[in-house]
Amino acid sequence: VQLQASGGGLVQAGGSLRLSCAASRRTFSSYVVGWFLQAPGKEREFVAAINWSGGSTVYADSVKGRFTISRDNAKDTVYLQMNSLKPDDTAVYLCAATYDRGWVPGTSKEYGYWGRGTLVTVSS
Repeated sequence: VQLQASGGGLVQAGGSLRLSCAASRRTFSSYVVGWFLQAPGKEREFVAAINWSGGSTVYADSVKGRFTISRDNAKDTVYLQMNSLKPDDTAVYLCAATYDRGWVPGTSKEYGYWGRGTLVTVSS
């Protein structure tokens, strides 16, 4: 499955952005999708993930209450709504997918499909 992230940009602290992850495969609804971030000089970090139906979600502690992950399987798209953005949220955001085996992985090694990222810059 091919993935394409979009929706990044420059926003002031306290602002909002909505990222989209569009998939090329019609069986996208069978996959768990996760969002990760990678800041310059740092390791890739887990942000959030959602199971095939949207009924199960997992978030990193740093984004709980600020970010919301959702999906529209009819559009083969997963979204990441980011509110109350902070300068520390500045990074390239990537989406990834793995076949849904009944749990929602929270580590990058468990995802086999990756798309190109989209840059989010939060100014202070």
